[in-house]
Amino acid sequence: MSDSASDQRAETLQNPTPAAARDVVVRGIDRDAIVTVYGRCTVDYDGRAASYLEAGDRHVMLKPDGAALVHTDEGQQPVNWQPPGCDHEAFCDDGALVIESLRSAPDERLRVRFGEVLQVSAFSGSDETELALVGTEEDLRQRILAEPNLLEPGFTPLATERDTPAGAVDIYGTDDAGRPVVVELKRRRVGPDAVSQLRRYVDALERDLHADAAVRGILVAPSVTDRASRLLADHSLDFVALEPPTE
Repeated sequence: MSDSASDQRAETLQNPTPAAARDVVVRGIDRDAIVTVYGRCTVDYDGRAASYLEAGDRHVMLKPDGAALVHTDEGQQPVNWQPPGCDHEAFCDDGALVIESLRSAPDERLRVRFGEVLQVSAFSGSDETELALVGTEEDLRQRILAEPNLLEPGFTPLATERDTPAGAVDIYGTDDAGRPVVVELKRRRVGPDAVSQLRRYVDALERDLHADAAVRGILVAPSVTDRASRLLADHSLDFVALEPPTE
């Protein structure tokens, strides 16, 4: 690839001014590039739920499909995110770079305000390879839907991707006593983050149902760390060791 072609596909600035960083982000969005920004920022989310993160060093990624991810230096899961289909905007406000990801249905806004930008990049490219994953979370879900007793005797699945204020539940159902059950699926060994995610789903569904609702939570994964196992016990959540099918 020629240098001119590379320049058109990639743009990176170190320690840019807010205005220079904004221009890179806007150009990247306009040409359907993957945009990344690293620096010190606050994160404000307003939608079905509301949250706010004080200033910290974080990495923000905007994808051409409309997804937005906010990562810290810990864990593999983003601390906040927006799904594909959102509109991204970037502007300067009072000496800061502001990035917004807007979703119309439901009405949600993720706003990241950078007081300091250490690096901003925009990369254009394509990946035309058809990805064929084996042993995915979807495979695990279909296995449970086909054989609910793999989870536990008497489990009845009622819905998948049931929406809650904390996010979509992988599988929602009832146990043999008729109690509501939230099932969170993971295809690999998991740690405390997965337990916290399940706890948020359980709490959100209890609020959505009624005051005396006792919602059970079951984490399904090949294995969990010792710390995750302790957290499951602390929160009265269950664990089922189950591998996704590989064929």
